[in-house]
Amino acid sequence: MQTSESPGGTRPTSRDVARAAGVSQATVSLVLGDKWRGRVSERTAGLVRDAARDLGYRPNLAARNLRLGHTRTALLVVPALSNEFFARVYTGAATVAARHGFGVVLYPSPEGVGPARDPFASARAALDGVIASSMAADALTAFRGTDLPLVMLDSDPADTGPAAQVNLDIADGMRQVTDHLLGLGHRRFVHLASAVPSWTFDVRAAALADALRGVEVRTVHAPLDVAGARAASEQALTGPGPRPTAIVCDDDVLAAGACKAVRRLGLRIPEDVSVTGFDDLALATAVEPELTTVRLPAERIGERGMAALLAVLAGERPEPGDIPVTLVHRGSSGPPPAS
Repeated sequence: MQTSESPGGTRPTSRDVARAAGVSQATVSLVLGDKWRGRVSERTAGLVRDAARDLGYRPNLAARNLRLGHTRTALLVVPALSNEFFARVYTGAATVAARHGFGVVLYPSPEGVGPARDPFASARAALDGVIASSMAADALTAFRGTDLPLVMLDSDPADTGPAAQVNLDIADGMRQVTDHLLGLGHRRFVHLASAVPSWTFDVRAAALADALRGVEVRTVHAPLDVAGARAASEQALTGPGPRPTAIVCDDDVLAAGACKAVRRLGLRIPEDVSVTGFDDLALATAVEPELTTVRLPAERIGERGMAALLAVLAGERPEPGDIPVTLVHRGSSGPPPAS
């Protein structure tokens, strides 16, 4: 069995497939382009397909079609559209793409955050590049072995794999939350953390821990749904010791669950417990009192992601720097109750 890299340590090419199968590159192109019938024997076609599979090679359909002017298409990979944040990311990416004569194909992971089906197998799409959220990173296994440029959104800057990265200043957003609550006088906190493994949530946790060093903080994890967040919040609020006065949530959906927990316990927001969110989704103003949260400019990250991909395709450097975020102070946060 051969590896998914050529002997030089680079991604396998059609030349590597041809060498492994003992055929010409032209034959590889015919077989992998599904134009071999009547020109190549079935045995030879099978050898080529086996070699491509063993090497982990996938043809870059876009590279050929782009030269012919047949495709101007990007793939946007997101966890799911059940969260409006990613729908707004798509809107931003599609807006910039349209101005440059590109289209954006949306590819949500069917399981929300797990691996997606292989889009090459399902659609055989001709693509110029891929834009992907770090929360959908498991879906990107389909693109290993291709030379499609990849732009990652909200992902670890230390990762050298992507052609470009576009990040929100997530750490600063959490610092704004903690500065706000500390300024109000809070000293007993619960961090309602997302149970979804993702770089963006790791950054929130690290920034909160750094900002609240020396202050009482209890971390509880919850799935990204209201029911799970409510249950975790109730447990945190009824545990041993003095009751926390502020719940800092990784996401507005978690904050909605926390608000339900506070009310179910007969407590008031914010007089007894303050609650903060992250994202500024529509539900932030649907709950009562309205939610203090960090506004993430989702459309802007989609715009910057598409602009970065266009820059990479043009051989240019994408715009540097993280996208600023803003704390929106609403009614769910206030001073802690008097001791």
